[in-house]
Amino acid sequence: MGSPNNEVERDGNEGPQHDVSISGFKMSKYEAPFAQCDVFCDATGRQKPDDEGWSRVNRPAINVNWNEAMAFALWVGPGCRLPTEAEWEYACRAGTTTPFYSGSCLSNNQANYYGNYPYFSCPIGNYLGQTMPVGSYNPNAWGLCDMHGNGMEWCSDWYGPYSGGSQTNPSGPASGSNRVLRGGSWFGYGRYCRSAYRGSGIPSYRSDFIGFRLVVPN
Repeated sequence: MGSPNNEVERDGNEGPQHDVSISGFKMSKYEAPFAQCDVFCDATGRQKPDDEGWSRVNRPAINVNWNEAMAFALWVGPGCRLPTEAEWEYACRAGTTTPFYSGSCLSNNQANYYGNYPYFSCPIGNYLGQTMPVGSYNPNAWGLCDMHGNGMEWCSDWYGPYSGGSQTNPSGPASGSNRVLRGGSWFGYGRYCRSAYRGSGIPSYRSDFIGFRLVVPN
């Protein structure tokens, strides 16, 4: 887990690299779409999140804060939750050790991100300026779509520095002020889509580039 010291454009909070063992889990193939979140809002009397005029249904639900994502997970059913940061990175990498699960570069044919600012020396792409429907891009080797780009994704952990030692099922610090965000977005540069990149936000924060996906025990 984490990026090696020689990974280009890495941030210092991505290390030290450390060994992690994780129990089996299942993860949503897609970021949670508006179609599901709207059912949740209707059932619980909540205000529906803003779609920025980009349409709903199969677009990833955005403008959802960490607290709301957690409430959605609990509503879905027993054992359903947000992924830990370790689970998220493991699932994103899908067995790879490169900056992206696609290798050393990520094109706009593989993910929705701010392609005018690609990673390092990778080819320049385009900028769509909004989310795309879930499943618009091919999945990684483990069948998961949009782990890079489209919308950043909330993880369950409080944000904090890594420990250098081996860990089993780490769940982050016991307390903190920010929750972990992973994966990059339609609005983010290529470097922010890397498997090891770590972002964060306060639990009440909403944005048009933040969504989530769920996991359950295997």
